[in-house]
Amino acid sequence: MLGFVGRRPSEWVLLRWEGGAAQQSWLGGGGGGGGGGGGMAGQVLGGLVGILSEMGSQGPVEQPRHINQIESSENEEERRFRQLFKQLAGDDMEVSPTELKNLLNNVVKKYADTLQTDGFSLESCRSMVAVMDSDSTGKLGFEEFKYLWSKIKKWQTVYRQYDADGSGTINGQELPGAFKAAGFPLNEQLCRLLYRRYANENGDMDFDNYITCLVRLDAMLRAFKALDKGNDGNIRVNIVEWLQLTMYS
Repeated sequence: MLGFVGRRPSEWVLLRWEGGAAQQSWLGGGGGGGGGGGGMAGQVLGGLVGILSEMGSQGPVEQPRHINQIESSENEEERRFRQLFKQLAGDDMEVSPTELKNLLNNVVKKYADTLQTDGFSLESCRSMVAVMDSDSTGKLGFEEFKYLWSKIKKWQTVYRQYDADGSGTINGQELPGAFKAAGFPLNEQLCRLLYRRYANENGDMDFDNYITCLVRLDAMLRAFKALDKGNDGNIRVNIVEWLQLTMYS
């Protein structure tokens, strides 16, 4: 249930997930709730409660240690990854949306036989950078990029595994399993909603749209979890915080 509290709508926004009704929808996939928990909105929001309870709020947070301390504690694989990051990021040591676009499109070319994609657009990469950009620089630092890259590696394996017909895309029947294996056991209503948003006109979700969807879903869930101070499925934010959360993404 989304509503305004306070004397004027500009003062506060209250985002509330009704625990009982939402949990029923999460487990049963359809149960109705009373009041704000019923209807399509209640069912969709209900599909996220279980994920929030299972996931932590950890994400791409820069470590507050001196860079020499960090590098000295890294294993060989991490050091190689840092070297690759330095080559990609350039002098500013941050990855821009354009640099991310070039990297992802170069990588997916190697899997053209098993991954169907039109290529990552600059706009989709801007969106991915925005939701992973924990310090609001407009670019990804090392920890932010490492977190994103680890997720993309995991999700491309899932994507190929759940492309059961070998088409190079994910269809409506394959999508729920692909979401669940990626760490998001969504209910039917939310799966359908995301499918309509990210599938193409042929009803298939290609690789770049699948990754863009999961990056955004992961980031928004982590943001909600971090703001849910009472761990009760409720957050309270002012209008400026709400706009920052929803518009810079």
